[in-house]
Amino acid sequence: MAILEQQTSQQLIELENKYGAHNYHPLPVVLSKGEGVYVWDVDGKQYYDFLSAYSAVNQGHCHPKIVNAMVQQAQTLTLTSRAFYNDMLGKYEKFACEFFGFDKLLPMNTGAEAVETALKLCRKWAYEVKGIDENKAEIIVCKNNFHGRTTTIISFSNDPVARKNFGPFTNGFIKIEYDNLKALESALQNNPNVGGFLVEPIQGEAGVYVPSEGYLTKAKALCEQYNVLFIADEVQTGIARTGKLLAVNHENVTPDILILGKAISGGVYPVSAVLANDAIMNVIKPGNHGSTFGGNPVAAAVAMTALEVVRDEKLAENAEVLGNVFRSELNKYIENSNIVTLVRGKGLLNAILINEEEDSDTAWNICLALRDNGLLAKPTHGNIIRFAPPLVMNEEQLLDCVGIIIKTLKEFEE
Repeated sequence: MAILEQQTSQQLIELENKYGAHNYHPLPVVLSKGEGVYVWDVDGKQYYDFLSAYSAVNQGHCHPKIVNAMVQQAQTLTLTSRAFYNDMLGKYEKFACEFFGFDKLLPMNTGAEAVETALKLCRKWAYEVKGIDENKAEIIVCKNNFHGRTTTIISFSNDPVARKNFGPFTNGFIKIEYDNLKALESALQNNPNVGGFLVEPIQGEAGVYVPSEGYLTKAKALCEQYNVLFIADEVQTGIARTGKLLAVNHENVTPDILILGKAISGGVYPVSAVLANDAIMNVIKPGNHGSTFGGNPVAAAVAMTALEVVRDEKLAENAEVLGNVFRSELNKYIENSNIVTLVRGKGLLNAILINEEEDSDTAWNICLALRDNGLLAKPTHGNIIRFAPPLVMNEEQLLDCVGIIIKTLKEFEE
């Protein structure tokens, strides 16, 4: 077949540009294979992956156990819809609830769907349990958040690129500064109609902003004081990325609603989930919410195996150790750098700040040079480069990557 003929990188890029919507601006590299911490382009050049599909591939590319689970289940039963029971969903729900410490799980497919699910769940709880008047419930969110790109989610974004010409927007959200407990307390004190507080434990897309120590603990306490649900969006920060199973675990916080996605499948299949205890989840009744593919047998098999890999291979512990090494090595370089001002992060979710304005192209050019030197990363917000390799990386590989990053940065020093 002509479609299977070998094509060059440029031909493949041109195909996407001609036939695909232009809703992304990819780094110009065309990948055709992945294994562990590595990916290869169509010409056979090998790269370290330092993005991990936005932390979806925490377990490494094409992890054999996860892929085998997917293949075996796909050969048996792929989809029943939720019109019938299947023999995998209940096992997965039990496994995940015990794994994360919750009573119930509501299965979905993508991160944005899971956030939408949590918003609906919070609002229904606000009316039926807290007793807020119908259509009056509000949810507090943080500025510079990233929770997805559905119409409702961009309604409480302050990213002009995500919002412009997509209105009218959904009401019912209060935006406050991230990592600002006074702002949170003020919003809670002055409004009896608040049902929940939705927050990323670390703001990833905004540039890997780690909040002050104690912020999550005190925010959760404020939510408890005002009978408001603490909703943790761990789609990117969860599943061992930050050195703990969940980023909230760094402060021993248990959210009222937990949102998961991305690495819950190891990147081989779209899986997301919302977890909560019975007092919250039981407000959802038949017909209130659903998804044809949510909780399908393949997703269930994949997610259970992906979580087993995280546990059995001690990926959280590895991320904690290697993250400390990464920041330590980069900080040594930054002391005498004119191009990088800081490195920040937790575990293996890190970013460097380039000493340029947000609308400059320096970070993009650095990423192009990193590509040429065998490492793939991507800027976020113009002058920030996020570094998030698969958690199966070992220290030798990490130090090799640090060497590539420093070598590349030196090319841009004045």
